[in-house]
Amino acid sequence: MSQLKNIALLVLLLAAAYFGLWTPNEHETTASVESKQDLSQDQIEQAFRNRATDLQLTLEGRVKRVLSDDREGSRHQRFIINVESGRTLLVAHNIDLAPRVKNLKPGDRVQIHGVYEWNEKGGVVHWTHHDPQGRHQGGWIKHQGRTYQ
Repeated sequence: MSQLKNIALLVLLLAAAYFGLWTPNEHETTASVESKQDLSQDQIEQAFRNRATDLQLTLEGRVKRVLSDDREGSRHQRFIINVESGRTLLVAHNIDLAPRVKNLKPGDRVQIHGVYEWNEKGGVVHWTHHDPQGRHQGGWIKHQGRTYQ
């Protein structure tokens, strides 16, 4: 449902801009319009340069390193991936809300749908799980033919 709201908002903004009723400023263009779209892998570098946050994206990469779980608060399975652009990203997958990605090891290819948050090391991707309250677009991780959400 929230995805439908996002699409409706985007259509309204585009219609308003087309008819001259609204002109986006620089911050609205980056934060409002781009966050409503999935980013392709070659746009990750731009998101990093712009210190983007709260960007829903779908990407593919190879596992570089599997880290220990984060056990503070909600538990998260953590691993680092390399994406096509050469950037590395930390993936924080909530294992209190979604199953652990099984048999994950360096070199494995993964597809991920989640939310990108900038940091100095490349960024973090989280929300790779369903939202039990239905207020946020669900994410997922695909690994070896299985989807974890």
